[in-house]
Amino acid sequence: MSISAERKQELIKEYAIKDADTGSPEVQVAILTERINNLTGHFKSHKKDNHSRRGLLKMVSQRRRLLNYVKKNDDNRYQDLIKRLGIRR
Repeated sequence: MSISAERKQELIKEYAIKDADTGSPEVQVAILTERINNLTGHFKSHKKDNHSRRGLLKMVSQRRRLLNYVKKNDDNRYQDLIKRLGIRR
């Protein structure tokens, strides 16, 4: 359900704005998206896991707040980010 350290470093390198960037909203959204996708797959076989479902809803809400922040500050960055992540179908 959680992501490996190697995968997390790949996401940081891919979405970082500058070197040693781990806290930018783009990186945080990318990591949350990866975790959300992993949990979504988990629920296909564990339909009654309501404790994890609550954690999923919290992650989705956190990602939504970060995306709102990015959109408020720079709409071009927001559009680029959602296109790269493949969200907002």
